[in-house]
This record gives sequence, C-alpha cells and structure tokens, in this order.
Amino acid sequence: MGDHRVRPRGLRAFALSAGASVAALAVPGLAQRAPAAPPPVPLPDAAFDAALPPLEETAAPPAAAPPVTQTSTPPAPIVPEAELAAPLTPLATFDPTPEPPTEQQAAAGDAPRALPYRLEVTGLDQVDLEDPFRGLSALLKDGKKAANGAQIGVRAEEDVTLAERLMRSEGYYDGTATATVAPAAAADGVVPVTIAATPGTRYRFGTIAITGLGPEPYRIARDALALKVGDPIRAAAVEEGEARIALRLPEQGYPFVKVGERDILLDDATHLGGYSLPVDGGPRASFGALRLAEGEALFDLDHLNVFPRFDRGDLYDNRRVDDLRQALIGTGLLSTAAVEPVRTGTPGPDGTEVVDLLVRQVAGPPRTLSASGGYGTGEGVKVVGEWIHRNMFPPEGALILSATAGTLQQGAAAVFRRQNAGQRDRTFQAGVNVARQRFDAFNAETANLSASFSRQSTPIWQKRWTWSVGAEIIASRETPFVGTDTRPNATYFIAALPLQLGYDLSDSLLDPTRGVRINLRASPEAQKRSGGSFDQYGRFLLEGSAYQPIGGSIVLAGRARVGSIVGTGRDDIAPSRRLYAGGGGSVRGFGFQQLGPKDVNNDPIGGRSLTEFALEARYRFGNYGIVPFFDAGRVGEGSTPSLSGMRYGAGIGARYYTNFGPMRLDLATPINRQPGESKVALYISIGQAF
Repeated sequence: MGDHRVRPRGLRAFALSAGASVAALAVPGLAQRAPAAPPPVPLPDAAFDAALPPLEETAAPPAAAPPVTQTSTPPAPIVPEAELAAPLTPLATFDPTPEPPTEQQAAAGDAPRALPYRLEVTGLDQVDLEDPFRGLSALLKDGKKAANGAQIGVRAEEDVTLAERLMRSEGYYDGTATATVAPAAAADGVVPVTIAATPGTRYRFGTIAITGLGPEPYRIARDALALKVGDPIRAAAVEEGEARIALRLPEQGYPFVKVGERDILLDDATHLGGYSLPVDGGPRASFGALRLAEGEALFDLDHLNVFPRFDRGDLYDNRRVDDLRQALIGTGLLSTAAVEPVRTGTPGPDGTEVVDLLVRQVAGPPRTLSASGGYGTGEGVKVVGEWIHRNMFPPEGALILSATAGTLQQGAAAVFRRQNAGQRDRTFQAGVNVARQRFDAFNAETANLSASFSRQSTPIWQKRWTWSVGAEIIASRETPFVGTDTRPNATYFIAALPLQLGYDLSDSLLDPTRGVRINLRASPEAQKRSGGSFDQYGRFLLEGSAYQPIGGSIVLAGRARVGSIVGTGRDDIAPSRRLYAGGGGSVRGFGFQQLGPKDVNNDPIGGRSLTEFALEARYRFGNYGIVPFFDAGRVGEGSTPSLSGMRYGAGIGARYYTNFGPMRLDLATPINRQPGESKVALYISIGQAF
C-alpha cells in the first residue's frame, strides 16, 4: 500500500526456520591426548656401557641420494588473500536456464526437454482475487512450461509472495500462502503445482484521523478522503483518497498542501486498524499578479494577462491555473509552459494570503509546413499545401500561405491571423484568395477579400460555444451550364456578411464518439451581375449531429442538414453561391454536386433549398474500423426545404485511426440509380464524414 507503515498492535507469533547445518568446531587447547607410557627403568652405569657397541664397529650412514627430478604438473599457484576476500557473485544474477544443446547432443538425443506443469489456485476465489492473481502470476506468465523443477519452484515462490501481497492490499493482513510442487510428474507427464491461500479475517478501519489542519481545510480533506469507519482497509481506496486530498485542497484555496506519510496501526485481537494521516495545508490563498520567470520570454506580461479566467483577489483555484497553462500551450507557440504559485506574505481578502503566479515559457518552433489531400468522385483529386509562421507579427500574429492543386480546382491564399486578439480565444483574420474551379455545375475564376472575428475550436482546444462574424467582397467570373450550346460568361460582384454560431458537446473534434453538435450559418448578401440587376438575398444553413456509443466498440452517428436561400430566384444567384448536394461530405453514392436539378445536358444547376440526412454505425477494432452508412438528400428549386423527392445512397467505409484523426475511405452507390449517375462513388479523406 505504497510507503505507509502498518504496525501490529497485538503480539503476533512468528516461526523462524533455519536451514543451516550444525558443524563441530576445533578449539585450541582442548584436543584429547593419548594415555602416557610407564617411565623406563634406569640401568646401572656399568651395564649401560657394556650394552653399547664399540665405536669402530659402527658404520657411517650412507650418503644421501641425489634429489629425484619431478616430472609431474607443478602445484597450482597460491591464490592471493585479496581474491579470497572478494564478495561472491550474487545468486540473483545466476541464470538457471540451461545452455542450448550442442549439435552432438541434439543428434544423440540429449537435448533438454521443457517440463510442463499445471497450476491450481485455492483460497483466492473466496475474496475475489483469483483473477488479478492469474493476470500477474509468474507461473502463468510465459506459458505453463519450465526448463526444470528448480525453475518451477522459483516461480512458485514468486507467486506465494504475489498472493500474500494481493491479500494485504485488500485488507487481509493475516493472509498466508503456500506453494506445493509435486516431486514427480503425474501419469500424463505434467507436474501438479498448487498455490493455496488462507486469507484470514479482513481488517477494517476502527478510527480515521487527519491531523495538522484547521476546521475548514479539515472538512475539505475529510470529504475528499471518502473513507468511513468500518470500511475494509483497501490499498487502492486509501491511495485514491489521499490523492483526492492533494487535489481538492488546492482547488479550494490551499495551493501549498503537503500530504504526509500515513500510519496504520493494526489490532490482531479486534481486526481493526487505526488510520492516521498528517496533512500540512499551508495558508489559504487568493490570486495575485502574474510574474515572468528569469530568461527570455515569448509573451510579455501585457499579453499574458489576456489568458487568465480569474481576477486578482479571487480565491485560489488550481483548476484555473491549469486552464491558464493549457491556454498557453494551445497557442501552438510554446513547447512547454509551467505556472507555479509563489507566496508573497501579503494579506489578501477574507483572511487569505496573496499568491503570485510564476510563468515559465519555453518557445517551440514557430514555422509549420503541412500538406493534405483527398479524392472524391466528381470532385477529383485535391492536394493542399500550407506554410505557417505563427509569430511573424508578435504576439501571435501569424502569416499563412497556402496553395491548392487538383484536377478540378486550383488556387492560392494568403492570410494574416492574430489569436487571442485583445481577448482570450478571440481571433482576428484577414486574407485574400484566388481560385479556379472547373466543376460540372459551373466554371469560375474567383477573387475573394475577407476579414472576420471568431472564436473557433482547434484539435487541441475544443470549445463548447463557437462563433464568427465577418465580411467578404467577392469578384467571380462564372460560366453556368444552362443546357445550350452557348455558355454565356457572367461576372458577379458580391458583398456578404457571413455569420456563424456553433454549440458542441461532442468528446472529439475529428473522431467524436458521444454528444451532440449544432451549427447555424447565415449570410446576408448583395450581388451585382454584369449586364443584370442588383439582387439581395440571404443564405441560411442549419446542421445538427449526434453520437451515441453502443457497447465498447460501436458508435451510432447521425446527421441532419437543412438549407435555404431567400430573397431572389435561383437563376439570378451566382452558380457558386447556390446550394448543392452529393459528395463525401454530403450524400455519398453521388458525385460532387451531382444530386438535384439538372439541365438538358444532365449537368447540375443547384437550387435554393437543401435537405440531407445521414446515419452511420462506426465499428472499431484496434486501429481499424468498418462503417456501414445510409445517406439521403434533396435539392429543390424553391426556398423551402422538403422531404419530397428524396434520393438515397448506401455503402460501407474503412477507417484507419491515427493520432491526428481517422483516415477515411468510403465506397457507396446510389439507390434507384438514374441514367447518367455513377454506379459506384469513392471518397478518400482525413476525419469522419461528420
């Protein structure tokens, strides 16, 4: 249970077994001696002299023979004492795995064979620990085979330790486990192995105490701990409760909290535990000023003060500090950003201490070069390349250059964008765009000047509410296909005020799995056509989508879209400003802009009303997915959306999920196909269809 101390209150008996053998020691001075012989009887001097032989009869001993030359191997050198004193190699480093057999051994049939075994676990199922044990078991980790019996024994000992640790983590502190390995294999050649656990009585909280806090921080900490007297002493519950204390106190005015080392005192007689946790709450704090850390800073204090969602004097809340840090990362200009509270010692409101925030910034690469592409039936191949310098005009003034190349459209654009323009999440953007389009519905060469203020989502900073207010001036030379041999050119000058409001409760921008989205676009426009009248009209589009998971791998996704143009007739509107349906982001099964009214040459001419529906079942397995779908749509000449005359398409798609979103390939066919319509439509892009 982490680094806490668990101490027994009652006395426990511990059996300590020793496997060492007893050896006899030789003690100097205590060696046993043989019985002494009786003293010799002394002889008289005369008799003694008579007994000696005469000196002249005594022969000299022969000369010593020369030493014999040794031809055997000399003895091994004496090992120095330093080597004898060196520590032995640890047993833990010994590899019990036998060496692989040599070719001669294998040919002779002496190769070692794997020893199979079967494992039986008893006692853990009654405390719901058998499944966790089997998931971590050493005996089950690498398959139920071992090189020899010793290896089985080592694994069994590891599993004994595992079983006891698991029981303690759930409050069974008296729990014991034993391992039994059969000395020989059974009749089927498999060695039986048994891990038997005895959990014993579960310990529960007898007392719970948090020390070192005043009344208000104590109340916060006690609620966050969420442990009750009588609850089992579970390691996970204790650690989660302590983590909540370290999280909740900084969220409610205590940024310098320190959670100490817990102490749990166990009583063997009652099987209760006394839990004690020291906590230093530190001073209650309120927000002060932002500070810059030493060193070069990308953003100065004036721009940093755009980001906080709190005012000076507000009660300290660590969630707002995290929000500030995330907003700094969301600019895309910092590789890392850290925000740390700093004590000032200055009294604040309501008995608090003013705490400043020290901001550390590490700049990331400001330039990005990217490319994307796709293919759609009727839309052709399209590749877009983009170069961005995100801080060419500090702070956060970006220059964006992009180019589009495709079989049916080409273009180039230059955009100036300033994020957090005077206010957090507010973006100002102005740009120029030129494009050339060659679609079945119309040909067009267009120049566009635009500017807008907006609050939009990004892949790393998804927002619930988004909006945009802008202005556009468009000059477009277009050739509508009206079904005659003569295709008259017309130049349109258009002024528009595009507005957008969005509401997003989905869980992902590129791959949502739950939630809803609603988006409304409106664009009042005024148009002057060469050789024609001055027209005024409004373009409106309302779209909603919903996502609902089913089980763990299927998401049902649905979308509905209605659009209308009011104020003038269809033929008076520039073809590029009319409503169309069909394509990968519309009704699949039909080519780009191919669904709806057509002229005598079977070319689409667009309309003033739009109705679309789509339904998908997104089944994901690993990094891959299969998506059957059904789409429906209608384009009408009038301005009122309707369900009459709906056309349908159905198909199936494949997904490959990446870190930045799914790669999409959809294959669809129109239902009740009409003459001139493709049998199969193919769409390739990044991101879900909706």
